Amino acid sequence: MALTGRAGLLAAIGIVVVLFAPQPGAALAGVCLLLAAGIVVDLTFAGAVRPLRFHRSGDTLLRLGQQGTVKLVVENPGGRRVRGVLRDAWPPSAGAAPRAVPLDVPAGERRKVTITLSPTRRGDRSSVAVTVRSVGPLGLAARQGGHSSPWTVRVLPPFLSRKHLPSRLARLRELEGRHPALVRGQGTEFDSLREYVVGDDVRSIDWRATARRHDVVVRTWRPERDRRVLIVLDTGRTSAGRVGIAPVPLAGEQPSGGGLPARPDVRPAAGWPRLDWSMDAALLLAALAARAGDRVDFLAYDRAVRAWVSGASRTELLPSLVNAMAPIEAELVEADAQGMVAAVLARAKRRCLVVLLTDLNPAAMDEGLMPVLPQLASRHLVLVAGVSDPSVAAMAERRESAEEVYDAAAAEQARLGRRRITARLRRHGVEVVDAPPDDIAPALADAYLALKAAGRL
Repeated sequence: MALTGRAGLLAAIGIVVVLFAPQPGAALAGVCLLLAAGIVVDLTFAGAVRPLRFHRSGDTLLRLGQQGTVKLVVENPGGRRVRGVLRDAWPPSAGAAPRAVPLDVPAGERRKVTITLSPTRRGDRSSVAVTVRSVGPLGLAARQGGHSSPWTVRVLPPFLSRKHLPSRLARLRELEGRHPALVRGQGTEFDSLREYVVGDDVRSIDWRATARRHDVVVRTWRPERDRRVLIVLDTGRTSAGRVGIAPVPLAGEQPSGGGLPARPDVRPAAGWPRLDWSMDAALLLAALAARAGDRVDFLAYDRAVRAWVSGASRTELLPSLVNAMAPIEAELVEADAQGMVAAVLARAKRRCLVVLLTDLNPAAMDEGLMPVLPQLASRHLVLVAGVSDPSVAAMAERRESAEEVYDAAAAEQARLGRRRITARLRRHGVEVVDAPPDDIAPALADAYLALKAAGRL
């Protein structure tokens, strides 16, 4: 049972009447009796909320920043009309609107309620409960009850770095032999023969073909396809820090099934965690590597495996990755580097490119990755990518006051620590990409293309 605002208003009027009545006691008894009678009438004739039935339909997949709709059908199998208010409760990050919907369902009929979702965070967003308040004919009291009508919407990463894909694919086509690429070494395969021109590498001369044709002939090479790329995402505590300004997409085309819609426009918002920037870079790299004919696997790890995607085809890769990434959250624990390396070695038996997306924090790297890195680098080609904080670079430039000078010194020390850890990683034969949030995805894609061009993959 619930009292309405009208009951409160009548109670207030009754109190005023009692105060000015010649016989306050009799007046108070009369007011209370009148209100009680009205409440009894409302509770007697209000439609029952417990028998109501609910059916849902609508979107199950959304990209972060887009709007979706969930339809709720309310069925009234009872014998009385249900008039009142319905509230479909969702977590605040689901951005559900409206909060309350007027409801009027005659006996034996159905009504449809539409809820609009504007999520502000990645992950699974589930409805909590549906609460219905059925008001009586006098509007003084209502029957109220909660119902469970489960529905889950998965909010996918927005993949904003998709805008860099066409330019990187153009460079990839140049490497794949659409234009001759004279590279030799591990990770290349023979493409064709052509006449020697000034500037060609003499090591590419095919002496047997030269003898047959009586002219100098060189081999051209192209990067090998069907290489394996294992993307490893560190989901430990260092990935939780927010950096940069997050570009959140505006409402646009909705995904159907497991597919991805076209990239919408963006607007500035609060900073993303490093984890989300790393996911965006991983998606661009995966899309590029899949177009290059390489096989891409994905592992998310901190102290346990949080996600694992393997064996997805080129057309299924991106939908599989965004679905696996969507529910991942940064764990506020120190990542187990030894366990991470063991998980990589258990899943990658043959030599491949291991791309580790983590924070180049000197203290965390010294205690975690550096002791076990030689074990990984001896068997695989390793590329470590980290998202730097642009506010540190800005802090290092400001020296207008004594406080800013101290801040600049601390920022410069932090930058020096990252440069030192980068140098140590490169001494172990590890490729390193250290870039601010807006540049990490294209920089990682460029590093992958450079490895292809050099014949190292």
